[in-house]
Amino acid sequence: MVNEYIVAGLMSGTSLDGLDVAVCRFRFAEKWSFEIIAAKTFEYTSEWKSKLTRAHEMSGLELTLLHTELGTLHGNLVREFISDLSIQPDFISSHGHTVFHQPEKQMTLQIGSAPHIAAITGLPVIADFRTADVALNGQGAPLVPIGDLLLFQEYSLCLNLGGIANISIKNENGNSIKAFDVCPCNMMLNHVAAKLGLEYDHNGEHASNGAVHPEILKELNALPFYNIAPPKSLGKEFFDGEIFSLLNKYEINEHDLLRTMVEHIAIQISLTTQTLAGEKMLVTGGGALNSFLMERIKAMCKVEVVFPDIQIIQFKEALIFAFLGVLRLREENNCLREVTGTDKDHCSGSIYLP
Repeated sequence: MVNEYIVAGLMSGTSLDGLDVAVCRFRFAEKWSFEIIAAKTFEYTSEWKSKLTRAHEMSGLELTLLHTELGTLHGNLVREFISDLSIQPDFISSHGHTVFHQPEKQMTLQIGSAPHIAAITGLPVIADFRTADVALNGQGAPLVPIGDLLLFQEYSLCLNLGGIANISIKNENGNSIKAFDVCPCNMMLNHVAAKLGLEYDHNGEHASNGAVHPEILKELNALPFYNIAPPKSLGKEFFDGEIFSLLNKYEINEHDLLRTMVEHIAIQISLTTQTLAGEKMLVTGGGALNSFLMERIKAMCKVEVVFPDIQIIQFKEALIFAFLGVLRLREENNCLREVTGTDKDHCSGSIYLP
């Protein structure tokens, strides 16, 4: 069996930052190692952000057309990116963009047509990693923990601060892992920042100038999701159904609202890690670059917070979805029962040839 792979991993997250593309090399020699050869974020235009924000409200016809259009966009962006590289990928592994995620109804949907990506790039594409897990009675998320387990063995915890904050926690021997979504993160921070005319709150500057609103904080921390035992996952539906109404319930300025949300995120992460004092926690995702958010997380958590290099902070999810594709190609398990609550460990992902 081949033990070296060059893969382009694609990630489009709920924070709507853009399409992350990471061309990575993976090698297996007793254990897995990796290298990010090249990586770039292609920011979505305001038109695309509007389309993706409204996707869950579209008709079936409109959503199908958007699925094709987004796949075409992703295909063209990847073709442009890899055309200048000296090393070409063997295949592409794409997460797609989540529109619906309701595992309790056995439903999850990621758009961005993989056949169109394959046709445009001339490369095989592996995609649709979540559906099989949901069909097997799992949460379909998070899927990154298999990469945390096999690629980042030196850390007991891996926290990703994307649109949603999620965490992986390894057992004492480091040979098994549990993981789950913790709380909304950049999804709700960016929503409030937009009211200030900003894409995001740079370094948490506006949040740091606000004051915690105790009533909203109390209600946020009392949401039923936080009392559910893992495995559990979140989608945009949670923000729309649970968080959005709270944001409009009180007369409060955006600075105080951002400050309250930062406190909420830090509290939920501290509760999740409170029994793991002294363990190393790798922190990645766009939220890791929010210095005020990280200041509050460090103040509340008793774990040792570790930041990797900037490339891993920004592209870890694209890297790991590339790795999920490698495992799928090898017909090895890439979804774990103990993480998603599915009926069994299994190998997920559909392969599309150009």
